[in-house]
Amino acid sequence: QVAAASGHTVVLVDQSDEILKKSTKGIEESLKRVTKKKFADKPEAGAEFIEKTLKNLTTSTDAVAVVHSTDLVIEAIVENQEVKNELFKRLDKFAPEHTIFASNTSSLQITQLANSTTRQDRFGGLHFFNPVPMMKLVEVIKTPMTSQKTFESLMDFSKAVGKSPVSCKDTPGFIVNRLLVPYMLEAVRLFERGDASKEDIDVAMKLGAGYPMGPFELLDYVGLDTCKYIIDGWHKLEPNNPLFAPSPLLNKLVEEKKLGKKTGEGFYNYK
Repeated sequence: QVAAASGHTVVLVDQSDEILKKSTKGIEESLKRVTKKKFADKPEAGAEFIEKTLKNLTTSTDAVAVVHSTDLVIEAIVENQEVKNELFKRLDKFAPEHTIFASNTSSLQITQLANSTTRQDRFGGLHFFNPVPMMKLVEVIKTPMTSQKTFESLMDFSKAVGKSPVSCKDTPGFIVNRLLVPYMLEAVRLFERGDASKEDIDVAMKLGAGYPMGPFELLDYVGLDTCKYIIDGWHKLEPNNPLFAPSPLLNKLVEEKKLGKKTGEGFYNYK
């Protein structure tokens, strides 16, 4: 959406036409919300903006067929190393030499993804934040093999879609999640020890640190399974790092399929 809205030609690829229809509808709804704010007193200009943006967007279920004419590939599929590697390996065979590959992963190593291709120098991380149309930040990840030219192209692209890019080395969680996930887990430990209630911890962090959400609200919003997946991965990488220690309570809730907002219950009840 943000790429198409900033004048780029975009092909959105997914597994089925059904998913793509849903995605396109979602983008249309999201654009309507954006134009309501952006063109509050100019409805004609708003309608024109939506039409122009949607013209820049086409969809396909065949990534290999469309990669031939692509300058930049941004992957945002399931957070699974093998599945991502498989996709990049396949696209690498068919993409032009100049094409840059980027992953929107928040927890996997970009270097390992790049190693599944023959274009390690034209590979980096572009980690967008949810919801992307609203959030200004993009983390641009440079691996030891990413060329300066590729890195600058990724920085330029981020600015061209209206974002503020920050740069980070290929370390666990990059900047935001590296600080945020251990903080959320530390809040769970504080609660597990019985030092404070989750409600009071949330209020304290909102009013005392100015955070828009408390750590337990944020955990429920992100998804407890996602947080567990991230922390488990980091714990495997650095088993002796106490910040990456798994949480028994988090594991228990995930086992009970209480994953947060998306299932109607996590640390809080949303039913």
